[in-house]
Amino acid sequence: MYRHILVPTDGSDLSAAAIDQTLQLAKALGAKVTALTVAEPLHFLPVTPGATVNLRAEYEAHLKADGARILGAVEAKAAAAGIPVETLQVAAGDAWQAIIDTAEKRGCDLIAMASHGRRGVSAFLMGSVTTKVLSHAKVPVLVYRS
Repeated sequence: MYRHILVPTDGSDLSAAAIDQTLQLAKALGAKVTALTVAEPLHFLPVTPGATVNLRAEYEAHLKADGARILGAVEAKAAAAGIPVETLQVAAGDAWQAIIDTAEKRGCDLIAMASHGRRGVSAFLMGSVTTKVLSHAKVPVLVYRS
């Protein structure tokens, strides 16, 4: 069935629940897991060159630390369950595209992810990473809802 599951996470409680469910599924299937977090690159208008360098360095250090915290929690859960896991943090403007690209590059045959379930105007204005993954992925997508 599925041998390699990609599970994107943003560190939210809903993502943590999706990770728990994905790890249970992986254990039942004997599959390995790749956990992914996507960090958005810094977009800003520089005021001075020195400020730009400092701001970028601080932002990137924060993203790296946040990614390590989020992915470290996944690694701990997977280790406790005896499930092989690989973790990956990427910088990308479009999280949905980074998820699809990672699934392709890593040979994942299932994407398992949470949906925050935005509806109406907020879904229209903010878009939905999950919806875009569902409509563009070439592999099956399993969506966890709260």
